Amino acid sequence: MQPAKDVEVAPEKISQALLPPEADSQTAEIPAPPFELDPILQRAQNGDHHAFAQIYNQQKRRIYSLCLRMVANPTEAEDLTQEAFLQLHRKISTFRGDSAFSTWLHRLTINVVLMQLRRKGLQLISLDEAMEPQPEERPSHYFGAADRTLTEAIDRLTLERAIGELPAGYRLVFILHDVEGYEHNEIAAMLDCSIGNSKSQLHKARLKLRDALRLSAQQEVRS
Repeated sequence: MQPAKDVEVAPEKISQALLPPEADSQTAEIPAPPFELDPILQRAQNGDHHAFAQIYNQQKRRIYSLCLRMVANPTEAEDLTQEAFLQLHRKISTFRGDSAFSTWLHRLTINVVLMQLRRKGLQLISLDEAMEPQPEERPSHYFGAADRTLTEAIDRLTLERAIGELPAGYRLVFILHDVEGYEHNEIAAMLDCSIGNSKSQLHKARLKLRDALRLSAQQEVRS
């Protein structure tokens, strides 16, 4: 049996592996031209409950997946999914087609999750604390070296589990930046923190994910 080799995971590989199946280029939703709304959406905006139920059935899986990634708690994700659709029911008439409906609903859901986390008093760690890793969190000797391409496909379940085990602040910044594509200045405004804090927590999140995925890969080699 050959000894396990260290495996370094590039941040872009983590991001790509996290994209939901719906994001595949062959199945991705094509945004409708501005103000040319889908008939089902138009009926829902006019108070048709059957049309709204159709939208719910079409979007609920995607919205639940987003909530679960952000809070890493199935029960809480279910509650947040329901809250997101309650907000959608209240605000659907305000959608004017300036972007894809799925994009608009995505942003609405993120706002719902962030509001809930603020009510719960989510505390982001300070910039100084983020830049001083604890002994058990210290990066390996090749910290700072260029990322190497992962030689084998990342197992989605392993990655999702590793993300779920991140501290809340790290996970939230990672999801917002590497998965949802927000810039650090936008994240800082969302989370009421500094841009430097957002950057440092993203850096720490990536280190923790690399360590978790490297350990998983080594365990698979040894088994």
